[in-house]
Amino acid sequence: MKNTALTHIHESLGAKMLPFAGYNMPITYEGVNAEHETVRNGVGVFDVSHMGEFLLTGPNALALIQKVTSNDASTLTIGRAQYSCLPNNEGGIVDDLIIYKMKEEQYLLVVNASNIEKDWNWITSHNDLGVDMKNISDDYSLLAIQGPKAVEAMQSLTSVNLSAITYYHFEVGDFAGIENVIISATGYTGSGGFEIYCKNDEVEQIWNKVFEAGASFGIQPIGLAARDTLRLEMGFCLYGNDINDTTSPLEAGLGWITKFTKDFTNSEALKKQKEAGVTRKLVAFEMQERAVPRHDYEIVDGSGAVIGIVTSGTMSPSMNKGIGLGYVTVANSAIDSDIFIRIRKNDVPAKVVKLPFYKK
Repeated sequence: MKNTALTHIHESLGAKMLPFAGYNMPITYEGVNAEHETVRNGVGVFDVSHMGEFLLTGPNALALIQKVTSNDASTLTIGRAQYSCLPNNEGGIVDDLIIYKMKEEQYLLVVNASNIEKDWNWITSHNDLGVDMKNISDDYSLLAIQGPKAVEAMQSLTSVNLSAITYYHFEVGDFAGIENVIISATGYTGSGGFEIYCKNDEVEQIWNKVFEAGASFGIQPIGLAARDTLRLEMGFCLYGNDINDTTSPLEAGLGWITKFTKDFTNSEALKKQKEAGVTRKLVAFEMQERAVPRHDYEIVDGSGAVIGIVTSGTMSPSMNKGIGLGYVTVANSAIDSDIFIRIRKNDVPAKVVKLPFYKK
């Protein structure tokens, strides 16, 4: 099992540590609900250094990215990031990722921790263009400083104007006494803030200065359990739950990152699927009674017929009700549709709703 450069700090803070994607990671500190509320109302810090980073450089870097990803990366300018996915040849998704345009002819790809090797091998297998590829995952750390007070709490640590970094943009600059840090507004919580990419030997200094600067704002360390409840309240997909090798981006509601203005892996088949229409869709639902939906629970209709499956579910800390995502037949996917979640032989009523669950 791998550790991050901050594992010893999490342990000293009394974090509950568990294996996640091959890493020893902090799951909770003081408890999911308290940590969730800290991010929604104040500022919290996640160590997400388990994420993977690939650096693609050269005159054909964009061409390779265009070939393996579904979104149109040609629209990126330096300082902008893009959410995308890697389609496979069978209609599913290898992984979802974020692409950063660092320089002309240089891109940073940030991938899910559990898929680092898989993604590396997949992109490498398509690299017949001579693109220089470096897997820098083991050399870099990543902190997510999230919450409505993040910008104000951290501005003293950098000469970069943090409030000027809009969503899915980034700057490379000084932060907490370290030069050439990537400061990125690509958060996964829906509460604002930014991410800090730095080298492993720099992250402890940054962590310490972040907590000094944020002390008067009530800053707290946050574990991965609250990261999951926060992203679910926004309806953000989690690879391995809501999307995987068998789910089409069109079924998952990711048509907006699937651009048929270019050719990419399996684009012809996905184009045909779009024209024919999907048979199932990922929907958001709220429980109509006090109950918690869980991953892999069956979704049924009023007659008890199975129409789908829950992919993510929790008791929403912000809304104090059960919420979830799941795939259902298209006939049952419209907003306000009545569905039922089968929980230990009981069919508990739920309603299909529009995302996000959490409205500020």
